[in-house]
Amino acid sequence: MANIKTLSILGVIFLSAIGVIGDSFIKLSGSGKSYMDVKWFILGFVIYALTALGWFFVMKNIKLSTLGVFYAISTIVFLTLVGVFYFKEPLSYIEIIGIILAIVSVILLARFA
Repeated sequence: MANIKTLSILGVIFLSAIGVIGDSFIKLSGSGKSYMDVKWFILGFVIYALTALGWFFVMKNIKLSTLGVFYAISTIVFLTLVGVFYFKEPLSYIEIIGIILAIVSVILLARFA
């Protein structure tokens, strides 16, 4: 059976993925012909609000510095995947290098902070 810290880290990654789904709905709300498609905005807002309860439980069991590392890396990866595969946003080589460097920098910050 996994310990509470491992479950908390998995919870951070899961909540990050749910947050990216909320981000996707917020992006959809602004991508139509009108200024804002309210139904997508409200759905994204509700998803963000529902993750707050999960963050409460995760933050009780894990240090913020650890949470920050796993949240940052998983958010970078999930947002990139959603952008490329769902929104069909192309990535240039420079952007790919930037994403890799961002992940490396977060890991280094966590390791030496």
